Amino acid sequence: MIRTLVTGATGALGVALRPRLIAVGHVVRGASRSPPTESEENLEWVELDLIEGTGMESAVKNVDVVIHAATAPQGDTDEVDVQGTKRLLEAAQEAGVENFLYPSIVGVDDVPLTYYEHKVAAETAVEDGGVPATIVRATQFHSFVAEMLGYVAKLPVWPLPTSMQFQPVDVREVADVIVDHATPVASGRIDPVGGPDVCSVGELARIYRTARGLRRPIIRVPIPGKTAAGFRDGHAICPDHRAGTVTWTEWLAERYTSSSDEMNARAQSTT
Repeated sequence: MIRTLVTGATGALGVALRPRLIAVGHVVRGASRSPPTESEENLEWVELDLIEGTGMESAVKNVDVVIHAATAPQGDTDEVDVQGTKRLLEAAQEAGVENFLYPSIVGVDDVPLTYYEHKVAAETAVEDGGVPATIVRATQFHSFVAEMLGYVAKLPVWPLPTSMQFQPVDVREVADVIVDHATPVASGRIDPVGGPDVCSVGELARIYRTARGLRRPIIRVPIPGKTAAGFRDGHAICPDHRAGTVTWTEWLAERYTSSSDEMNARAQSTT
């Protein structure tokens, strides 16, 4: 049995990884700053704080593979994504971990966004960290795109950078690729994982609007600067690597059908 540590195990990617790893025979240790209290077969929880450096030794003890999915896109990305990764790598090296697998993002070395720059620094640390490593870059998750559009969904008019390009991918399909490489033999840098379709933000917004049954007008708002140009110029996509099969339209249909079914079930349970 492969013993695998998953950091960020309560996040979107971590939640998708846990059952898939268990299904193929891994014994999984989920790490989080606030781990759940429940337990299940072949899954244990440990408390880990990447900023404080607490819980490192116990997290990596007797582990074959580390999948370092913890990240802080809206927090202190240097402390979590760079320094925290370095701390975890040191502990993993001392524990004799055989494969340190790092999920990253397509375009981090071409789009001058601070978070992306810190992901590049983390990738470099992983490659130089003294532990055999695997790096898996993926395009933006469907859930991320939905969250971004959700911020403007209640506005009477949707001001959006409509020409930016994205290639959203289902987090479950990214998890499948990661699980395939979560072995005691590291793979180095593998091919990026992209979704099935490249779409502009305008196209994504129109599909989202239809799926939600909304009628808000979409207004093009150009955003200046090198970061926006990087997204417009296609640096955050990988059209030659369309590993995902679930389209944005299909994902939205599943999400909002499921949400509607859940609301109906709750309503019926209270009557």
